[in-house]
Amino acid sequence: MKSSRRQLLHAGLFGSIGSLLPGSAAEASSPTRKRVRGVVFMVSDGMSHGVLPLAEALSQQTRKRPTRWWELMQSPRAVQGMMDNASADSLVTDSAAASSAWGGGQRVPNGRINVTAKNQHLEPIGATLRAKKCRLGLVTTATITHATPAGFAANAVDRDDEQSIAPQFLDRVEIALGGGSQFFDPALRDDHRNVFGDFAKAGYQILRDRSELLASSSPRLLGTFASGHLPYSVDRRHDAMLAKNIPTLAEMATAALKRFLPGQAPFLLQIEGARIDHAAHANDIAGLLGDQLAFDDAIATVLSTLSGHDDILVVITSDHGNSNPGLNGMGDSYRHSNDHFRRIAAIRSSHERLFADWSAKKGSPKELATLIHERLGFHPDPKETATLLDTIGGKPVAEWNHLLANPSGILGQLAGNHSGIGWTGTVHTADLTPITSIGPQAERFHGLVRNDSVHEKLLEILLG
Repeated sequence: MKSSRRQLLHAGLFGSIGSLLPGSAAEASSPTRKRVRGVVFMVSDGMSHGVLPLAEALSQQTRKRPTRWWELMQSPRAVQGMMDNASADSLVTDSAAASSAWGGGQRVPNGRINVTAKNQHLEPIGATLRAKKCRLGLVTTATITHATPAGFAANAVDRDDEQSIAPQFLDRVEIALGGGSQFFDPALRDDHRNVFGDFAKAGYQILRDRSELLASSSPRLLGTFASGHLPYSVDRRHDAMLAKNIPTLAEMATAALKRFLPGQAPFLLQIEGARIDHAAHANDIAGLLGDQLAFDDAIATVLSTLSGHDDILVVITSDHGNSNPGLNGMGDSYRHSNDHFRRIAAIRSSHERLFADWSAKKGSPKELATLIHERLGFHPDPKETATLLDTIGGKPVAEWNHLLANPSGILGQLAGNHSGIGWTGTVHTADLTPITSIGPQAERFHGLVRNDSVHEKLLEILLG
């Protein structure tokens, strides 16, 4: 009876998602590898291992359904692996070096985009693919010229030189969707170059808000929906104007796939949930989990859109851990842990938005405490508020973990007393990251995978 029940459960769970998943691990492991026309490479930037179970718990609590990634990790049709993410000069990588390992095929020092310690410029995968008439798309919730998308299409000694990265995408990236209009706008560039104009002359449709994206018709798109990064999902959810004007990651992914799926041209589409990393730096659990669920919605959209396409490989991973958030045991025998965790769903603002709104008002300490109560759901006492203000003002505070002796770390700890979430710091970590692959040749990402081996795998898969 137990065996039959287990078989029924297995059939029910995996049967429900099986029709949405292209290919299978069994097919991929056959002696003759199946042709792959396209690869969708999805990156939950800065996602530590603890994020997946937290996102699953929040989804079950608030949406009454599992996350797609959680389902895939249980599916026999998907292949599981782990990514070794070191850079050339550190066990702890940054996003620039991590993406350069994928995009350029070598480990480079942190802070560089496809440039080695000896200043050798590596050919980014976007240039290689273009020469072979293989299309490239980049979708992100950061500036489109940020480290992770840039690693697939550009070279820069300094990852922050996004003004030099922007024109490198011209004719190399057919779909570029995210934030970062400031790096294309002649009024905001140091050299006053009209990079928007350059793209328009090359046949790209220039998009500036969600309605333009949804109505777009051109095969080539440059969409920048904010001057900087796109807003956090938690802020978008509580601001009607943001929801109206800023597309979701899933909507941007859909727009890209609509251009790539018709016809037979090979393609590589990188989709990044970038602000998961930013929220981890900020020790902001609502910002992090809101964007992780938005990333998971993009996974669901990709799998649904690919239904019936058995020649597309989907790879889902992260480039590094960040601050290692986890739910601590709260109360006697940890019986209050669930109650604390439930409070996350009621948070109404990212920490970034909270600090920005308070700063814009030139608010008092009392107004900061009021905003924290209204947005995050707890009352900081006067000593806690004073400590937070000291770190904002650059004063030293009594904090033995120096990585937490800053506004993000202090507010994260105060909020953690309310939500039960603890953090190891406000910086990247050296953890292995999960890889889940589904589709033809998924077995190439089985087991322990070095980040600098991904480049060759992608080229072999797409170019044969």
